[in-house]
Amino acid sequence: MMDLGLLIIRLVIGLSMAAHGTQKLFGWFGGYGLKGTGGWMESLGMKPGVLMALLAGLGELVGGLLFASGVGTWIGAILIAFTMLVAILKVHGQNGYWATQNGYELNLTLIAVVIGVALIGPGAYVLF
Repeated sequence: MMDLGLLIIRLVIGLSMAAHGTQKLFGWFGGYGLKGTGGWMESLGMKPGVLMALLAGLGELVGGLLFASGVGTWIGAILIAFTMLVAILKVHGQNGYWATQNGYELNLTLIAVVIGVALIGPGAYVLF
């Protein structure tokens, strides 16, 4: 049952992160693409904005796919955790903890989940 539980966690978190990455990179799922996301990042002082959007999008997309697949779980977890840490430091941290106030609650939860799974291991159900 533990392996099935790890698979569910990996798929939901990993594919959700990958989808967030496609919002930033390609404008899919209601996202703004590189140019739009880059402009927003520049408004936060993250320059050059398009490069920062590219790095965040790739961190989420690649990290999410690695995490979901169970292949390179540690690398995926590090990419996701680092991206969420930047989100805390640059966007959500100043708003306090609670997500209802645009705080860092969700970002910290995601960091805990991906690092926790990486420490446990991906389980038996992996892509390869």
